[in-house]
Amino acid sequence: MTDQEREEDVWAKATKAVDDLYELRDTYFPTNPDEKVSRLHRESDLALKLLDCIPPEKRKLPKERGMYEYLRGKILDVVPDYKKEAEDHLSKAVKLNPSLADAWLCLGNSIWKKGDLPSVKNCFTLALSKGPNKKILCQLSMLERGMAQGAENQAEIVEESIKHAKEAIALDVKDGNSWYNLGNASLTSFFVTGAWDHSKLLQSLKAYQNAEKDERMKSNPDLYFNCATVNKYLENYESSLNGFEAAASKDPNLNAAEEVQKMVNLLDKLDNMLKGHVRAKRLASLAASLGAIDLNPSYNRATVDLLSEGLNKAVAILGKVLFFVKHENATPLYFLVCDSNQNCFVLSVYGIQNDAIKEGDWLKLLDPYYHHVDFSRKGKHYQFKSIRVDFLEQMFVNGKALSPRQAVRTSIYAQHKP
Repeated sequence: MTDQEREEDVWAKATKAVDDLYELRDTYFPTNPDEKVSRLHRESDLALKLLDCIPPEKRKLPKERGMYEYLRGKILDVVPDYKKEAEDHLSKAVKLNPSLADAWLCLGNSIWKKGDLPSVKNCFTLALSKGPNKKILCQLSMLERGMAQGAENQAEIVEESIKHAKEAIALDVKDGNSWYNLGNASLTSFFVTGAWDHSKLLQSLKAYQNAEKDERMKSNPDLYFNCATVNKYLENYESSLNGFEAAASKDPNLNAAEEVQKMVNLLDKLDNMLKGHVRAKRLASLAASLGAIDLNPSYNRATVDLLSEGLNKAVAILGKVLFFVKHENATPLYFLVCDSNQNCFVLSVYGIQNDAIKEGDWLKLLDPYYHHVDFSRKGKHYQFKSIRVDFLEQMFVNGKALSPRQAVRTSIYAQHKP
Protein backbone atom coordinates (compact mmCIF):
# COMPACT_ATOMS: atom_id res chain seq x y z
CA MET A 1 0.00 0.00 0.00
CA THR A 2 1.39 3.39 -0.99
CA ASP A 3 1.53 6.38 1.40
CA GLN A 4 -1.34 8.00 -0.51
CA GLU A 5 -3.47 4.85 -0.22
CA ARG A 6 -2.73 4.62 3.52
CA GLU A 7 -3.70 8.27 3.94
CA GLU A 8 -6.95 7.75 2.03
CA ASP A 9 -7.65 4.61 4.08
CA VAL A 10 -7.37 6.38 7.45
CA TRP A 11 -9.68 9.20 6.28
CA ALA A 12 -12.16 6.60 4.94
CA LYS A 13 -12.13 4.71 8.28
CA ALA A 14 -12.75 7.91 10.24
CA THR A 15 -15.59 8.93 7.90
CA LYS A 16 -17.19 5.47 8.18
CA ALA A 17 -16.96 5.60 11.99
CA VAL A 18 -18.90 8.90 11.93
CA ASP A 19 -21.50 7.46 9.55
CA ASP A 20 -21.92 4.41 11.82
CA LEU A 21 -22.28 6.69 14.83
CA TYR A 22 -25.18 8.57 13.22
CA GLU A 23 -26.73 5.32 12.02
CA LEU A 24 -26.77 4.26 15.69
CA ARG A 25 -28.37 7.58 16.68
CA ASP A 26 -31.14 7.20 14.10
CA THR A 27 -31.95 3.50 14.52
CA TYR A 28 -31.21 2.50 18.15
CA PHE A 29 -34.18 2.99 20.48
CA PRO A 30 -33.75 1.09 23.78
CA THR A 31 -36.47 1.11 26.43
CA ASN A 32 -34.29 3.30 28.65
CA PRO A 33 -33.27 6.46 26.71
CA ASP A 34 -30.27 6.98 29.05
CA GLU A 35 -28.84 3.74 27.67
CA LYS A 36 -28.83 5.26 24.17
CA VAL A 37 -27.01 8.42 25.34
CA SER A 38 -24.40 6.31 27.20
CA ARG A 39 -23.78 4.19 24.13
CA LEU A 40 -23.46 7.27 21.91
CA HIS A 41 -20.87 8.68 24.31
CA ARG A 42 -18.89 5.42 24.21
CA GLU A 43 -19.02 5.13 20.43
CA SER A 44 -18.15 8.81 19.93
CA ASP A 45 -15.05 8.40 22.15
CA LEU A 46 -13.93 5.52 19.93
CA ALA A 47 -14.60 7.56 16.78
CA LEU A 48 -12.54 10.47 18.16
CA LYS A 49 -9.63 8.11 18.87
CA LEU A 50 -9.80 6.83 15.30
CA LEU A 51 -9.88 10.40 13.97
CA ASP A 52 -6.82 11.28 16.03
CA CYS A 53 -4.93 8.45 14.31
CA ILE A 54 -4.68 10.78 11.30
CA PRO A 55 -1.12 12.19 11.59
CA PRO A 56 -0.91 16.01 12.15
CA GLU A 57 1.11 16.41 8.94
CA LYS A 58 -1.84 14.88 7.00
CA ARG A 59 -4.22 17.63 8.20
CA LYS A 60 -2.21 20.77 7.55
CA LEU A 61 -3.72 21.93 4.26
CA PRO A 62 -6.94 24.00 4.59
CA LYS A 63 -9.05 21.35 2.85
CA GLU A 64 -7.67 18.54 5.08
CA ARG A 65 -7.95 20.67 8.21
CA GLY A 66 -11.53 21.58 7.27
CA MET A 67 -12.40 17.89 6.90
CA TYR A 68 -10.79 17.07 10.26
CA GLU A 69 -12.65 19.89 12.06
CA TYR A 70 -15.93 18.84 10.41
CA LEU A 71 -15.62 15.19 11.45
CA ARG A 72 -14.58 16.12 14.98
CA GLY A 73 -17.48 18.56 15.37
CA LYS A 74 -19.96 16.07 13.95
CA ILE A 75 -18.80 13.34 16.36
CA LEU A 76 -19.13 15.68 19.36
CA ASP A 77 -22.60 16.81 18.23
CA VAL A 78 -24.13 13.32 18.05
CA VAL A 79 -25.57 13.55 21.59
CA PRO A 80 -28.93 15.34 22.18
CA ASP A 81 -27.51 18.23 24.25
CA TYR A 82 -25.82 21.34 22.86
CA LYS A 83 -22.01 21.29 22.97
CA LYS A 84 -20.11 24.52 22.35
CA GLU A 85 -17.01 22.50 21.47
CA ALA A 86 -18.93 20.85 18.61
CA GLU A 87 -20.14 24.22 17.29
CA ASP A 88 -16.59 25.64 17.46
CA HIS A 89 -15.12 22.78 15.41
CA LEU A 90 -17.91 22.98 12.83
CA SER A 91 -17.51 26.77 12.55
CA LYS A 92 -13.80 26.27 11.80
CA ALA A 93 -14.68 23.60 9.22
CA VAL A 94 -16.93 25.87 7.12
CA LYS A 95 -14.38 28.69 7.27
CA LEU A 96 -11.59 26.39 6.08
CA ASN A 97 -13.72 24.69 3.43
CA PRO A 98 -16.94 26.58 2.61
CA SER A 99 -17.93 23.94 0.02
CA LEU A 100 -18.43 21.23 2.71
CA ALA A 101 -22.24 21.08 2.58
CA ASP A 102 -22.62 18.56 5.39
CA ALA A 103 -20.47 20.71 7.68
CA TRP A 104 -22.95 23.58 7.18
CA LEU A 105 -25.79 21.16 7.92
CA CYS A 106 -24.14 19.93 11.11
CA LEU A 107 -23.30 23.48 12.20
CA GLY A 108 -26.95 24.49 11.78
CA ASN A 109 -28.13 21.46 13.75
CA SER A 110 -25.65 22.24 16.53
CA ILE A 111 -26.81 25.88 16.83
CA TRP A 112 -30.44 24.69 16.71
CA LYS A 113 -29.89 22.88 20.00
CA LYS A 114 -29.33 26.17 21.81
CA GLY A 115 -32.51 27.65 20.33
CA ASP A 116 -31.04 30.36 18.08
CA LEU A 117 -33.37 29.68 15.14
CA PRO A 118 -32.57 32.82 13.05
CA SER A 119 -28.85 31.88 13.11
CA VAL A 120 -29.74 28.34 12.06
CA LYS A 121 -31.75 29.67 9.12
CA ASN A 122 -28.84 31.91 8.13
CA CYS A 123 -26.53 28.89 8.26
CA PHE A 124 -28.79 26.75 6.04
CA THR A 125 -29.36 29.62 3.59
CA LEU A 126 -25.60 30.17 3.28
CA ALA A 127 -25.13 26.45 2.65
CA LEU A 128 -27.75 26.45 -0.11
CA SER A 129 -26.04 29.41 -1.77
CA LYS A 130 -23.18 26.97 -2.50
CA GLY A 131 -25.58 24.72 -4.42
CA PRO A 132 -28.83 22.70 -3.98
CA ASN A 133 -28.76 20.00 -1.30
CA LYS A 134 -31.72 17.78 -0.35
CA LYS A 135 -30.64 17.24 3.26
CA ILE A 136 -30.24 20.96 3.92
CA LEU A 137 -33.55 21.74 2.20
CA CYS A 138 -35.27 19.17 4.45
CA GLN A 139 -33.70 20.68 7.58
CA LEU A 140 -34.63 24.19 6.45
CA SER A 141 -38.20 22.98 5.89
CA MET A 142 -38.30 21.50 9.38
CA LEU A 143 -36.74 24.61 10.89
CA GLU A 144 -39.45 26.78 9.31
CA ARG A 145 -42.13 24.65 10.96
CA GLY A 146 -40.42 25.32 14.28
CA MET A 147 -40.24 29.04 13.54
CA ALA A 148 -43.97 29.06 12.70
CA GLN A 149 -44.89 28.19 16.29
CA GLY A 150 -46.39 31.29 17.90
CA ALA A 151 -45.80 33.47 14.81
CA GLU A 152 -48.63 35.68 13.51
CA ASN A 153 -48.06 34.54 9.92
CA GLN A 154 -47.59 30.86 10.76
CA ALA A 155 -49.59 29.61 7.75
CA GLU A 156 -47.27 31.55 5.38
CA ILE A 157 -44.16 30.18 7.11
CA VAL A 158 -45.50 26.61 6.84
CA GLU A 159 -46.15 27.19 3.11
CA GLU A 160 -42.44 28.06 2.80
CA SER A 161 -41.70 24.80 4.62
CA ILE A 162 -43.79 22.89 2.04
CA LYS A 163 -42.03 24.70 -0.81
CA HIS A 164 -38.57 23.70 0.46
CA ALA A 165 -39.76 20.12 1.10
CA LYS A 166 -40.88 19.86 -2.54
CA GLU A 167 -37.56 21.30 -3.74
CA ALA A 168 -35.75 18.51 -1.85
CA ILE A 169 -37.93 15.86 -3.54
CA ALA A 170 -37.24 17.39 -6.96
CA LEU A 171 -33.52 16.69 -6.36
CA ASP A 172 -34.15 12.98 -5.62
CA VAL A 173 -37.66 11.68 -6.10
CA LYS A 174 -36.79 8.31 -4.48
CA ASP A 175 -35.41 9.75 -1.23
CA GLY A 176 -37.68 8.59 1.60
CA ASN A 177 -36.54 11.23 4.07
CA SER A 178 -37.55 14.02 1.68
CA TRP A 179 -41.02 12.52 1.26
CA TYR A 180 -41.29 12.05 5.04
CA ASN A 181 -40.42 15.71 5.52
CA LEU A 182 -43.12 16.76 3.01
CA GLY A 183 -45.63 14.58 4.89
CA ASN A 184 -44.72 16.39 8.12
CA ALA A 185 -45.03 19.80 6.45
CA SER A 186 -48.46 18.95 5.01
CA LEU A 187 -49.66 17.62 8.37
CA THR A 188 -48.50 20.81 10.10
CA SER A 189 -50.29 22.86 7.43
CA PHE A 190 -53.50 20.95 8.20
CA PHE A 191 -53.37 22.09 11.81
CA VAL A 192 -52.18 25.68 11.43
CA THR A 193 -54.91 26.43 8.86
CA GLY A 194 -57.66 25.34 11.24
CA ALA A 195 -57.60 21.52 11.23
CA TRP A 196 -60.44 21.09 8.79
CA ASP A 197 -58.95 20.80 5.29
CA HIS A 198 -59.28 17.12 4.44
CA SER A 199 -57.13 17.50 1.28
CA LYS A 200 -54.05 18.44 3.34
CA LEU A 201 -54.36 15.16 5.26
CA LEU A 202 -54.57 13.22 2.00
CA GLN A 203 -51.45 15.03 0.69
CA SER A 204 -49.65 14.15 3.91
CA LEU A 205 -50.69 10.49 3.73
CA LYS A 206 -49.53 10.19 0.12
CA ALA A 207 -46.13 11.66 1.05
CA TYR A 208 -45.72 9.22 3.97
CA GLN A 209 -46.67 6.30 1.71
CA ASN A 210 -43.96 7.39 -0.75
CA ALA A 211 -41.49 7.62 2.16
CA GLU A 212 -42.30 4.03 3.15
CA LYS A 213 -41.12 2.81 -0.28
CA ASP A 214 -37.55 3.68 0.75
CA GLU A 215 -36.13 0.73 2.72
CA ARG A 216 -33.97 3.09 4.80
CA MET A 217 -37.08 4.67 6.31
CA LYS A 218 -38.33 1.40 7.81
CA SER A 219 -36.20 2.06 10.92
CA ASN A 220 -37.76 5.51 11.50
CA PRO A 221 -40.43 5.20 14.24
CA ASP A 222 -41.54 8.82 13.74
CA LEU A 223 -42.65 8.00 10.18
CA TYR A 224 -44.99 5.29 11.49
CA PHE A 225 -46.21 7.53 14.32
CA ASN A 226 -46.95 10.54 12.08
CA CYS A 227 -48.58 8.39 9.39
CA ALA A 228 -50.78 6.82 12.10
CA THR A 229 -51.70 10.35 13.25
CA VAL A 230 -52.88 11.24 9.74
CA ASN A 231 -54.89 8.02 9.53
CA LYS A 232 -56.44 8.85 12.90
CA TYR A 233 -57.74 12.17 11.59
CA LEU A 234 -58.87 10.52 8.35
CA GLU A 235 -60.76 8.08 10.61
CA ASN A 236 -58.91 5.12 9.13
CA TYR A 237 -58.94 3.64 12.61
CA GLU A 238 -57.59 0.19 11.75
CA SER A 239 -54.60 1.58 9.80
CA SER A 240 -53.98 4.11 12.54
CA LEU A 241 -53.91 1.47 15.28
CA ASN A 242 -51.51 -0.68 13.23
CA GLY A 243 -49.25 2.32 12.65
CA PHE A 244 -49.12 3.37 16.30
CA GLU A 245 -48.35 -0.23 17.31
CA ALA A 246 -45.50 -0.37 14.75
CA ALA A 247 -44.11 2.93 16.10
CA ALA A 248 -44.30 1.65 19.69
CA SER A 249 -42.42 -1.53 18.75
CA LYS A 250 -39.61 0.49 17.12
CA ASP A 251 -39.30 3.13 19.85
CA PRO A 252 -40.89 2.34 23.24
CA ASN A 253 -40.30 5.94 24.37
CA LEU A 254 -42.76 7.42 21.89
CA ASN A 255 -46.26 7.81 23.35
CA ALA A 256 -47.56 5.50 20.61
CA ALA A 257 -48.86 2.86 23.05
CA GLU A 258 -50.87 5.57 24.82
CA GLU A 259 -52.32 6.66 21.46
CA VAL A 260 -53.44 3.08 20.83
CA GLN A 261 -55.18 2.95 24.20
CA LYS A 262 -56.88 6.33 23.67
CA MET A 263 -58.23 5.19 20.32
CA VAL A 264 -59.47 1.86 21.68
CA ASN A 265 -61.17 3.72 24.56
CA LEU A 266 -62.90 6.04 22.07
CA LEU A 267 -64.00 3.19 19.79
CA ASP A 268 -65.35 1.21 22.76
CA LYS A 269 -67.24 4.28 23.97
CA LEU A 270 -68.77 4.94 20.54
CA ASP A 271 -69.69 1.27 20.19
CA ASN A 272 -71.42 1.21 23.60
CA MET A 273 -73.32 4.46 22.99
CA LEU A 274 -74.56 3.34 19.58
CA LYS A 275 -75.69 -0.04 20.88
CA GLY A 276 -77.90 0.82 23.79
CA HIS A 277 -78.19 4.36 25.04
CA VAL A 278 -81.02 5.63 22.83
CA ARG A 279 -84.63 4.49 23.30
CA ALA A 280 -86.69 3.91 20.18
CA LYS A 281 -89.51 6.18 21.43
CA ARG A 282 -87.12 9.09 21.95
CA LEU A 283 -85.53 8.48 18.55
CA ALA A 284 -88.91 8.55 16.82
CA SER A 285 -89.81 11.85 18.51
CA LEU A 286 -86.49 13.46 17.59
CA ALA A 287 -86.63 12.20 14.01
CA ALA A 288 -90.19 13.48 13.53
CA SER A 289 -89.15 17.00 14.54
CA LEU A 290 -86.68 17.07 11.62
CA GLY A 291 -89.33 16.37 8.98
CA ALA A 292 -90.80 19.90 9.03
CA ILE A 293 -87.49 21.67 8.34
CA ASP A 294 -87.12 23.21 4.88
CA LEU A 295 -83.92 22.98 2.85
CA ASN A 296 -82.24 25.10 0.22
CA PRO A 297 -83.48 23.66 -3.14
CA SER A 298 -79.90 23.46 -4.44
CA TYR A 299 -79.28 20.62 -1.99
CA ASN A 300 -80.80 17.15 -2.11
CA ARG A 301 -82.16 16.02 1.23
CA ALA A 302 -80.84 12.61 2.27
CA THR A 303 -80.49 10.30 5.23
CA VAL A 304 -77.23 8.71 6.28
CA ASP A 305 -78.12 5.29 4.84
CA LEU A 306 -78.30 6.83 1.34
CA LEU A 307 -74.83 8.40 1.39
CA SER A 308 -71.94 7.18 -0.74
CA GLU A 309 -68.49 6.53 0.70
CA GLY A 310 -66.48 9.75 0.57
CA LEU A 311 -67.66 13.26 -0.31
CA ASN A 312 -71.37 13.70 -1.08
CA LYS A 313 -71.68 16.89 -3.14
CA ALA A 314 -74.95 18.92 -3.18
CA VAL A 315 -76.38 16.68 -0.44
CA ALA A 316 -77.74 17.82 2.94
CA ILE A 317 -78.28 15.73 6.06
CA LEU A 318 -80.54 16.88 8.89
CA GLY A 319 -79.78 15.48 12.30
CA LYS A 320 -80.51 15.88 15.99
CA VAL A 321 -77.64 15.82 18.48
CA LEU A 322 -78.17 13.03 21.01
CA PHE A 323 -74.85 13.12 22.88
CA PHE A 324 -71.54 14.93 23.01
CA VAL A 325 -68.87 12.22 23.19
CA LYS A 326 -66.11 13.10 25.65
CA HIS A 327 -62.71 11.62 24.82
CA GLU A 328 -59.03 12.11 25.58
CA ASN A 329 -57.94 14.27 22.61
CA ALA A 330 -58.82 17.90 21.95
CA THR A 331 -59.52 17.34 18.24
CA PRO A 332 -61.93 16.45 16.71
CA LEU A 333 -65.23 16.92 18.56
CA TYR A 334 -67.43 13.80 18.41
CA PHE A 335 -71.24 13.73 18.61
CA LEU A 336 -73.82 10.99 18.40
CA VAL A 337 -76.54 12.18 16.00
CA CYS A 338 -79.77 10.71 14.59
CA ASP A 339 -81.30 11.59 11.21
CA SER A 340 -84.96 11.79 10.14
CA ASN A 341 -85.01 8.02 9.47
CA GLN A 342 -83.86 7.31 13.05
CA ASN A 343 -80.40 6.26 11.82
CA CYS A 344 -77.74 6.98 14.41
CA PHE A 345 -74.29 8.02 13.26
CA VAL A 346 -71.07 9.48 14.62
CA LEU A 347 -70.35 13.09 13.63
CA SER A 348 -66.77 14.36 13.84
CA VAL A 349 -66.19 18.11 13.60
CA TYR A 350 -62.90 19.93 13.27
CA GLY A 351 -61.88 23.52 13.92
CA ILE A 352 -64.79 24.74 16.08
CA GLN A 353 -65.17 25.58 19.76
CA ASN A 354 -66.63 22.79 21.86
CA ASP A 355 -69.61 24.91 22.99
CA ALA A 356 -70.77 25.65 19.41
CA ILE A 357 -72.90 22.48 19.35
CA LYS A 358 -74.93 21.16 22.28
CA GLU A 359 -77.03 18.10 23.00
CA GLY A 360 -80.57 18.67 21.63
CA ASP A 361 -79.47 21.00 18.80
CA TRP A 362 -80.58 20.21 15.28
CA LEU A 363 -77.95 20.31 12.56
CA LYS A 364 -77.90 20.82 8.82
CA LEU A 365 -74.78 19.24 7.31
CA LEU A 366 -73.90 20.22 3.74
CA ASP A 367 -71.68 18.18 1.40
CA PRO A 368 -71.01 15.56 4.12
CA TYR A 369 -67.97 13.29 3.96
CA TYR A 370 -69.23 9.78 4.77
CA HIS A 371 -67.24 6.79 5.97
CA HIS A 372 -68.50 3.37 7.01
CA VAL A 373 -66.25 2.06 9.76
CA ASP A 374 -66.11 -1.74 9.75
CA PHE A 375 -63.18 -3.74 11.15
CA SER A 376 -62.30 -6.29 13.82
CA ARG A 377 -59.50 -6.13 16.35
CA LYS A 378 -58.55 -8.55 19.11
CA GLY A 379 -61.91 -10.30 18.99
CA LYS A 380 -64.04 -7.13 18.93
CA HIS A 381 -65.98 -5.94 15.88
CA TYR A 382 -66.38 -2.19 15.33
CA GLN A 383 -69.06 -1.12 12.89
CA PHE A 384 -70.73 2.30 12.62
CA LYS A 385 -71.61 5.09 10.21
CA SER A 386 -69.52 8.23 10.41
CA ILE A 387 -69.87 11.73 8.94
CA ARG A 388 -67.04 14.20 8.98
CA VAL A 389 -67.44 17.98 8.52
CA ASP A 390 -64.32 19.74 7.25
CA PHE A 391 -65.38 23.37 6.91
CA LEU A 392 -67.30 25.77 9.14
CA GLU A 393 -69.51 26.75 6.19
CA GLN A 394 -70.80 23.16 5.88
CA MET A 395 -72.71 23.28 9.15
CA PHE A 396 -75.79 25.09 10.41
CA VAL A 397 -76.84 24.80 14.05
CA ASN A 398 -80.56 25.31 14.76
CA GLY A 399 -80.83 26.92 11.33
CA LYS A 400 -78.01 29.42 11.86
CA ALA A 401 -74.57 29.54 10.26
CA LEU A 402 -71.61 29.30 12.63
CA SER A 403 -69.72 32.52 13.28
CA PRO A 404 -66.00 32.80 12.42
CA ARG A 405 -65.52 33.58 16.13
CA GLN A 406 -66.49 29.98 16.87
CA ALA A 407 -63.52 28.65 14.88
CA VAL A 408 -60.42 27.42 16.70
CA ARG A 409 -56.92 26.47 15.66
CA THR A 410 -55.21 23.38 16.96
CA SER A 411 -51.44 23.54 17.43
CA ILE A 412 -49.39 20.49 16.52
CA TYR A 413 -46.09 20.43 14.69
CA ALA A 414 -45.01 17.19 13.07
CA GLN A 415 -41.25 17.09 12.90
CA HIS A 416 -38.32 14.87 13.68
CA LYS A 417 -35.72 16.52 15.89
CA PRO A 418 -32.27 17.01 14.30
